[in-house]
Amino acid sequence: MTEQDTSADGTDFTPEELDDDYDGTDPLESMSLPVVPKPINWHILRSHEAEEEWMDLNQWVNQLRETYGLPASVVPPFWYRHPELVWELSALHTHWLCSFDPEQDGSGPIAWHTDFAAARDRLREWVATCGTRLDRDRPTRQTTWPGETAQGPIEDEVIADREADFIEFVAADAERRLRIEDETLAAAVNRKRAR
Repeated sequence: MTEQDTSADGTDFTPEELDDDYDGTDPLESMSLPVVPKPINWHILRSHEAEEEWMDLNQWVNQLRETYGLPASVVPPFWYRHPELVWELSALHTHWLCSFDPEQDGSGPIAWHTDFAAARDRLREWVATCGTRLDRDRPTRQTTWPGETAQGPIEDEVIADREADFIEFVAADAERRLRIEDETLAAAVNRKRAR
């Protein structure tokens, strides 16, 4: 909006006359700019940060699989139960955010699609290795190194409601992180008292 606009009949209006609620400020100044995407280190997220990141990533993964018609052999429903898939999808999400940012140059989207093709191959490999399926899941098998305790028997778990399982997973993760935060704070307080 310019300092003075003109109507179709040539009458001049000031911004105050166009909007009864006009307070003299530029409406664009009050808009916050989007946050620049940064890589996510899932190991160090606090409880509330992790919940937000899980929800954002879940929404984006759903959008990704629907947009590109990805099969469960590339993006399985229970991806969030497998760290190897979480790290890959999280990195792909961050790359997507950066590539499609309005401040990015015009080659960002094509670079993302090139990298997405390579990521799909890695995702297929992760899915084949971990053994998750469309309607069931199991923990990823681990190779036991000398001196380690062998992993117990691995059983497939049938999961009828993916969304409910995701919410339960995120709540358990948040609770685990909160417990670690509380223990870390208590240890710091005890160290300070011991001085």
